[in-house]
Amino acid sequence: MTSASSRSDMSAEEWDARVNLAAAYRLVALFGWDDLVFTHISVRLPGPDHHFLINPYGFLFEEITASSLVKIDLQGNKVGDSPYMVNPAGFTIHSAVHAAREDALCVMHTHSINGVAVSAQKDGLLPLSQQSLFVLSSLGYHDYEGVALNEAEKPRLVRDLGNNNFLMLRNHGLLTVGATVADAFLSMYLFEASCMVQVRAQAGGGELVPVPQPIVDGIQAQAAAVTKGLGGALVWPGLLRRLQRRNPGHDS
Repeated sequence: MTSASSRSDMSAEEWDARVNLAAAYRLVALFGWDDLVFTHISVRLPGPDHHFLINPYGFLFEEITASSLVKIDLQGNKVGDSPYMVNPAGFTIHSAVHAAREDALCVMHTHSINGVAVSAQKDGLLPLSQQSLFVLSSLGYHDYEGVALNEAEKPRLVRDLGNNNFLMLRNHGLLTVGATVADAFLSMYLFEASCMVQVRAQAGGGELVPVPQPIVDGIQAQAAAVTKGLGGALVWPGLLRRLQRRNPGHDS
């Protein structure tokens, strides 16, 4: 598969961002959250221009490499040479978040079966599991407006995300943001696990036992304690080791 960008053409910071983003794509595939060539993960690069990296449209997530990622600006124009096109829906969603949230250096969006199933439920995510509590402490909802191609949707998407780290896109899927790729990935893991538990608990047919609201309200401090304040950085090295064993080559 042809590479689009050479490591010698970019800063060390950009190459590091590319390697971690490519790893995230392959890990999403490894965990079974991918949707053929659809959905997207992006990383905003350092600098005032808000350039960001996104997947080459048409690649399976398990195929993506650091050099194949496409660099674009907030208007959707490619920055530098790349033979690959970009998913226009990916551009709409990710450019909106990157423009509005300086802290959201990574934006991750999936169409996982469990995530879409819960996004179609009127009550959304329920406090049924420990994982769900971490999500509920920072969760917004965005109503479905069709395939995300309309520029006019951007302000509503940004409004519904607010300062949260999790966004449930109704009838569509899941979105997380983070200060790092590792943070956004850990958030997506918790989001997906919450949805999977909910779907399975509901399928069991018995009466569900929700977690009491006072416990939900106090979960953020507990989350910081359980990750030793490291967030995604606690799990990312291990995930990279797993990826190296299962599907090496993302760093090329």
